Amino acid sequence: MFRHLLVPLDGSRLAEAALPVAAYVARKLVSTVTLLHVVERHSPQEVHGDAHLTAPEQAAAYLDHVAARPILSGLAVKQHVHTAAVDDVARSIVEHGDELAPDLIVMCTHGSSGLRRWFYGTIAQQVIALGTIPTLVVGSTGAKSAQPFVCRRMLVPIDGRPEHEQGLPIAIDLARACDADLHLLMVVRTLSALAGQQAASARLLPGTTVELLNVTEDNAQVLLQQRVTQAQAYGLAVTAEIRRGDPVRQIVQATRAIEADVIVLGTHGRVGMDALWAGSVVPRLSRDIDKPLLLVPIKRMRIINRHYLGDPETVQAAEEAAARQLGSTRRMQ
Repeated sequence: MFRHLLVPLDGSRLAEAALPVAAYVARKLVSTVTLLHVVERHSPQEVHGDAHLTAPEQAAAYLDHVAARPILSGLAVKQHVHTAAVDDVARSIVEHGDELAPDLIVMCTHGSSGLRRWFYGTIAQQVIALGTIPTLVVGSTGAKSAQPFVCRRMLVPIDGRPEHEQGLPIAIDLARACDADLHLLMVVRTLSALAGQQAASARLLPGTTVELLNVTEDNAQVLLQQRVTQAQAYGLAVTAEIRRGDPVRQIVQATRAIEADVIVLGTHGRVGMDALWAGSVVPRLSRDIDKPLLLVPIKRMRIINRHYLGDPETVQAAEEAAARQLGSTRRMQ
């Protein structure tokens, strides 16, 4: 699972919102935490109202101070300062992923603003776009001090495409470690909620599109039950539902309804115009939701699945149970 967590910090209280989440995960998984600061070239004097760390000595002292805080007490904590000033902080964080070999990056979603943010995304989104390491993105609450965190319930949206479900085995392992419940969600778009090429096709063939969406919902019921059975084979409490409409809106509503603490998603890491035309949900979710998002880059699907699916006999038992349930479901239809 996640044995080494990388936590990038810029010296601001906003960035420190990631610390309670990182500490909680590290304790549950007995993980090492590395605090990272990247010195930025031509950086402003302040960042989010706090003094910006512009010198390596400042950064090293700051990370020492953070490592000694009670919230990280008892954990294996390391510090690393990238002393050579860089222009691209996000790329430097990704490169440190190669150098320091973390399993998970935990960081707050804040950074650029205005038009530049719209095109390039936050630094956290850029890290996802550039990197191959799962990233736990924590939204800042604006509080003066980092807020406590606990994970009792996890929401896992799936859409039936295998490449997008790579987050599910990770969610299962993390739920087991945290003794958390899983809630699986499938969102089937309505006609008005279609995006990109699907929306263009729907304008030409609205009746056919509606029928296809209804068939998609029927198939989703069978697939969702299969995934529930697979997760239950690991001894987890699992619930599930299908919603219709815009994926982001439905994920946000489901998060609030079940009081989820973490949302787990597979992502292509699209930002800016690419995300706009692809109808990617992650940039919108990072803006509209105040819960941590565990984003799993789809490009690493095969590696992640091999590493996280666990004991082969348990996996086989889950698949066999799911197949039996699938056959039973079809007979009832």
